[in-house]
Amino acid sequence: MSADRIKVGLYWAASCGGCDMSVLEIHEKLIDVLASVEFVFWPCILDFKYPDVERMPDGHIDVCLFNGGIRTEENRHIARLLRRKSRVMVAHGSCAYMGGIPGLANLGSTWSMLEQVYCTSESTSNPIGILPKPRTRLGGGQEITLTPLLDCVMTLGQVVQVDYSMPGCPPTAEQTLAVLDALVSGRMPAPGSVIGAGDRTVCDECRFERTETRVSEFRRPHQAVPDGVSCLLEQGFLCMGPATRSGCGAGCIDGHMPCRGCYGPAEGVVDQGAKMISMIGSLVDSDDEEEIARCIDTIQDPVGTFYRFGLPGSILGRSR
Repeated sequence: MSADRIKVGLYWAASCGGCDMSVLEIHEKLIDVLASVEFVFWPCILDFKYPDVERMPDGHIDVCLFNGGIRTEENRHIARLLRRKSRVMVAHGSCAYMGGIPGLANLGSTWSMLEQVYCTSESTSNPIGILPKPRTRLGGGQEITLTPLLDCVMTLGQVVQVDYSMPGCPPTAEQTLAVLDALVSGRMPAPGSVIGAGDRTVCDECRFERTETRVSEFRRPHQAVPDGVSCLLEQGFLCMGPATRSGCGAGCIDGHMPCRGCYGPAEGVVDQGAKMISMIGSLVDSDDEEEIARCIDTIQDPVGTFYRFGLPGSILGRSR
């Protein structure tokens, strides 16, 4: 790293921007960080333009925190540009690391996604089917252009080499601060590591009691009230804790909401959804095929549940 303050860049691609906000959520401790860190590119907060990055020498940025998946040609172009300008590239948050919720668009084609968003969703009134155009000419000869969409959502690591992955939707403020402290002190682990997270499962952080109870049906959070004592999964709520990496502090579960899986696959898990499906199979309280099928049928939106944050980076990847 630089002898003076380390140079950090942040970028927001196909995501909600919560990962950018997670940096601000360290509150007054950001003042301490600024004593050792210089933000040389952060469009969300400071006035930077792409030509500013293009003029930088290669490797000028010490660390780039890149959040968001790759959905557009612009996202892909900037990912490649920032990779060239950065010595260390971090997939910052679930979308960059695994594809995130935008990656569920991989269940269909780009055309079907646009049609759903702009024409057929329950809250949309668009009787003549107007869709965004790549180019729109305004009065006076001015033209507005939109960057083309790619045919699927990709993870950052599917486009450029990633040195570290930092999960979370968004990463917790505590984990973000810990990573920034590690960057400043030079205590980063070996390249390729997952940072800002634990090496166990969310279940290991959960305060609820597990009793190896089996279930006969699965419920969504609005359909029942948890008892406040027992494991949510054993109460029939689809909780991704057994397949999800620790480090978040199990905050959702403390609020009686099942884990959604945003910290990605636990250590040693190849495919988070497949691991969870295997876990579900061991929970069903029946040996009768028809009864098992009836129980499994109570799972609403299996792909959106088991691959909510990680479809693009999973074995499935996308529909074919």
